[in-house]
Amino acid sequence: MTSAPSRPTIEAPWAVAAGDVVAELAGSPEGLTSDEARARLARDGPNAVEQHAATPRLVVLARQFRSPLIYILLVAALVTVALGEYVDAGVIAVVLVINAIIGYVEETRAERSVDALRRLASTSARVLRDRREIAVDATHLVVGDVVLLEAGAKAPADCRILHATSLEADESLLTGESVTAGKSVRPVDPHAGAADRSNMLHMGTVVTRGHARAVVVATGRRTELGRIAGSVQQIRLTETPLQRRMGRFTRLVGGAALAASALGFVLGVARDEDAQEMFLAMVALAVAALPEGLPIVMTVVLAISVSRMAARRAIVRHLPAVETLGSCTVIGSDKTGTLTQNRMTVEAIHAGGRRYEVTGGGYEIAGAVLDGDAPADLEADEPLRMALLAGALCNEAAVIAPEGAAEFEVTGDPTEIALLIAAAKAGLYVDELTDELPRTGDIPFDSETRYAASFHQQGDATLVLVKGAPERVLDMCATAAGGLALDRRAVLEAAHALARRGLRVLAMAYAQRPGGHRDDARDLVFAGLQGMMDPPREEAHAAVTACRRAGIRPLMITGDHAATALAIARQLGIAGEDDRVLTGHDLERIDERELERTVREVSVYARASPEHKLRLVQALQRNGAVVAVTGDGVNDAPALKAADIGAAMGRSGTDVAKEAADMVVTDDDFATIVDAVREGRVAFDNVRNTTFFLISGNAATVLAVLVSIAFQFPLPFVAVQLLWLNLVTNGVQDIALAFEPGEDDVLDRAPRPPREGVISRLLWERTVLAAIVMAAGTLLLFLTARDAGEDLAYAQTLALTTMVVFQAVHVGNCRSEYRSAFRKSLFSNRFLLIGTVSAVLIHVGAIYLPFTQEVLHLEPLVLGDWVTIAAVALSVIAVVELHKLVRRDPDRGRATADRVDAHR
Repeated sequence: MTSAPSRPTIEAPWAVAAGDVVAELAGSPEGLTSDEARARLARDGPNAVEQHAATPRLVVLARQFRSPLIYILLVAALVTVALGEYVDAGVIAVVLVINAIIGYVEETRAERSVDALRRLASTSARVLRDRREIAVDATHLVVGDVVLLEAGAKAPADCRILHATSLEADESLLTGESVTAGKSVRPVDPHAGAADRSNMLHMGTVVTRGHARAVVVATGRRTELGRIAGSVQQIRLTETPLQRRMGRFTRLVGGAALAASALGFVLGVARDEDAQEMFLAMVALAVAALPEGLPIVMTVVLAISVSRMAARRAIVRHLPAVETLGSCTVIGSDKTGTLTQNRMTVEAIHAGGRRYEVTGGGYEIAGAVLDGDAPADLEADEPLRMALLAGALCNEAAVIAPEGAAEFEVTGDPTEIALLIAAAKAGLYVDELTDELPRTGDIPFDSETRYAASFHQQGDATLVLVKGAPERVLDMCATAAGGLALDRRAVLEAAHALARRGLRVLAMAYAQRPGGHRDDARDLVFAGLQGMMDPPREEAHAAVTACRRAGIRPLMITGDHAATALAIARQLGIAGEDDRVLTGHDLERIDERELERTVREVSVYARASPEHKLRLVQALQRNGAVVAVTGDGVNDAPALKAADIGAAMGRSGTDVAKEAADMVVTDDDFATIVDAVREGRVAFDNVRNTTFFLISGNAATVLAVLVSIAFQFPLPFVAVQLLWLNLVTNGVQDIALAFEPGEDDVLDRAPRPPREGVISRLLWERTVLAAIVMAAGTLLLFLTARDAGEDLAYAQTLALTTMVVFQAVHVGNCRSEYRSAFRKSLFSNRFLLIGTVSAVLIHVGAIYLPFTQEVLHLEPLVLGDWVTIAAVALSVIAVVELHKLVRRDPDRGRATADRVDAHR
């Protein structure tokens, strides 16, 4: 046994020759001995994603009760119990439990994310030990082990390829790209990101073609997968904008309620009122002043929005995420499948010195190969026909055109599917071609040779068809189709022109050999080039435009190549013609300070690794942006969790991404995210309007009581009436406001400034005005009744009823911050109409029923009183309507991303 005294490592194994990697790891091409493997396993630990000790569940649960809102609710619950209001106390207790459950789920999602990562590890691996092939538990692999992999196998650790035959791998969980990656043995740049390490197989990726022998260079937490798990664990959950706003708001309101109650108590005692009665009255006033119904309303509003979003194919996993979407100022989106169709499509063909365009996107049957404005004539255009023929027959995919269907049915590699569909659009169907030209052999694509070939029987001859990288295929060609001379420079210029459009370019060639002759595909006839790409979704451009109109800055963060990313971004309007793209390599060369400046200007990032995506999110957040991020792969998990709102893709997304995210987009469509943003803004509007209703009504009650005490008037309400007012006015209408459908122009506004509170400055002004009007009107009728010689109980009944009707009228003001109450249909929110009428009827019943008369100290009113109350209550509509007319929103109207500082 030759046990090394320390763990053998190599910094960038992808940049070193395969043989040197084995030597540096103190291993052998024939694998390790069992004794050496046991020694290394004891020293390095198992090949598993490390699991840190979880926080005890009770500790996590206890943490949910540490917030100002919870403290206020606890005090309110104790006070309501002391006053015998057990129903109110029960409702508050339910709110406490719901909030605790939501917070508990939020804090435990990190552990679920790591568990999902851990499940990606292989359960077994084929390895060379003691010069023979054996199967071992993947957790027992060590650095230096030589593993054997073939199609369908999952890489059990991070491995450097020693030998490969026609090897391709699905690396989408790390790179986010659906196209399989060709693998080879050649060293690559030491700074290459995971997507460019063509000689590496990373843990969790899947071999889709060929077979390989590879040496393990990293295990467990030292793998790419392990490092991502570590990043997810280290990221702390942040408060959502709504939670931050509510924290500030509840501290303000709680302090104001306590101060008002203390002031009232001091003033009352100073005027020789009974101290015990004043204490009970001021405790009741404090309960009336506290918006204890607000958490319930928040939960209802968010739950309604969750339901609405689900109908729009966005599943929200955490309630607070609803409003966060509405607050976002930046959306960092993946490209493949989110902004694009995730369907490779041939868009242009260069053959015989001519350019042809291919219409029809994705897998649509409708489409054609156009020569100018007319369909190309394959009979008269031999180069084009042979270019399409080579793409269709040198191919392993399958395409069927079902009768009457709108799309082809496909199986196979996306690139090869695109070539088959392009041929079918020109009338060349692979099943007919195969019957006419049966295959007799092939040369599989290999990343070393960079081409594939197939051989077909053509009468007494053999037809050789080749596709591959343009430079490589050109090296194999002697002439061009159509009897033309081969102009290598012109072909390469055409290939570069297609590449600048963001197209992936493949060259096609052919040859006819006598008899059954087959060779290694030399001295070919160049047919043409086919340029393909994953085209943008049709609805994505409109969604990007909607983002900019809403003042939200869209970014593209992808693992794809820079040219492709920039081309798609320009088509969608994410980037302009003069904008640049930054690669992961560029990001690694700049520090955090420079990155914060860069993210303000650059909107497209390519070849981005998990670390790059996470750094971008954090740099945007340091600039003050509220960041939403989309993703589907393991590589996206850290950024999804660190972002203010993480949106995982439902179709293509891994379990890891979904567990780390706040929302799952079931159709993988960027436009769905924009729809969800609208619902988020509606949700916040409803929270804000409900809060305004609660605060303005409570402020009016507090003001009426304090003015009475200050001017030595009798109290307009007794303690039990204050509690009744709190129940009958706040218990129904505030919940009903949560069902407001939202306004049509909600996406035409600029994002709310992150520092703006739940109540805007405009609504604070309106709160003061409404409170003064309602308090003044209530005291006016109260004092008028007293001056007319009515007893105190009758005057207090009149005051209480006035306040109830005031708030029934005022709730119409609260349906919109800017729009007139008269422009809102009474029937667009039937819950509010029914709730308001019910609240007034409940109070009317209390006035005239003997039992409630006695409990609430009420006396029946006459018809004239009701007319007077209604006339006075309408004054609050007039005042608020005037305020809406005078104080229009200065930011109203369309808000473009260029006009709005999205990082503020």
